[in-house]
Amino acid sequence: MAGIDEDALRQALAAVAPGTELREGVERILRGGTGALIVLGYNQVLEQIATGGFPLEIEFSATRLRELAKMDGAVLVDGSVTRILKAATQLLPDASIETSESGTRHRTAERVSKQTGFPVISVSQSMQIAALYINGFRHVLEGSAAILSKANQALQTLERYKARLDEVMGTLSALEIEDLVTIRDVAAVLQRLEMVRRIHDEISSYVIELGTDGRLLTLQLEELTRGIDRDRDLVIRDYLNVELGRTRDDVLESMAALSPSDLLDLASGSSALGYSTLSESLDDTANPKGYRMLSKVPRLPGAIVDRLVDHFGGLQRLLAANLDELQAVDGVGEGRARAVREGLSRLAESSILERYV
Repeated sequence: MAGIDEDALRQALAAVAPGTELREGVERILRGGTGALIVLGYNQVLEQIATGGFPLEIEFSATRLRELAKMDGAVLVDGSVTRILKAATQLLPDASIETSESGTRHRTAERVSKQTGFPVISVSQSMQIAALYINGFRHVLEGSAAILSKANQALQTLERYKARLDEVMGTLSALEIEDLVTIRDVAAVLQRLEMVRRIHDEISSYVIELGTDGRLLTLQLEELTRGIDRDRDLVIRDYLNVELGRTRDDVLESMAALSPSDLLDLASGSSALGYSTLSESLDDTANPKGYRMLSKVPRLPGAIVDRLVDHFGGLQRLLAANLDELQAVDGVGEGRARAVREGLSRLAESSILERYV
């Protein structure tokens, strides 16, 4: 979806998702074997290119949309899809605007969407399909069954990606305990986190497009990806090369901008964190600060985690710290020091067991 405002597209898809009055109206038009041109929004630019027709200012309903679509011309609806503003209106967009469409109705829809920025729905009488145009981007509105099929395939892919992510995260934990982490190990985790994020976003688009039919999919998606964003932030905080002035947002932007082929190159993850992209540098030692391990200690406030990391400067020093050394940190009393000491010990033991048993 390069070149398109994804938030605007998601809002438009939500407005025409199954279960909405607008989608019901579009489906009635399709069943009736007629065409339609529906603009979702109205402003001065649209007023200048709209001629003829008649004003209505009536409450929106699927039945009214279906009946008004029987007439030639476009139906103009307000942006919230609550009122029908005009019907039987001829639209005359700027003819110099480029369009890849061939049919008159589709050409008009694409040009109007580019000129006004509003979503435009074009229902083809001959091809019996409905397409949504927004800023020139064309999206064919498919039935719930077809979307669900794609979504379920994507969900199976997500399950495999998540299983692999859990593996590399577990390996990273064990390597952190043993002080054997390399930049390659961190880049592999960052790579898998980005893969999961991308497939999550794809399924989220299907959820929006499915409307009321996507509720079960939403539950499955949330269960599979719960805590992913937090895990990613903690990995970045642990290994970000702050000496280059890079921030968490810089890492996220760098990873999101990678092409599918570049994402497979672990050097890309190394670069995003601020390390060398040379292949031999991937085997350099990486030293975690300890944010991720400390986040697993129950009832440990974020402010205390920050102080512990600042005081000890790395996970290995944290693991080696005794109760007196932990209590030297502001806000860490005897009880909390004991909880940190025991919590880290349990994590170290379980990580090693999971790796080697």
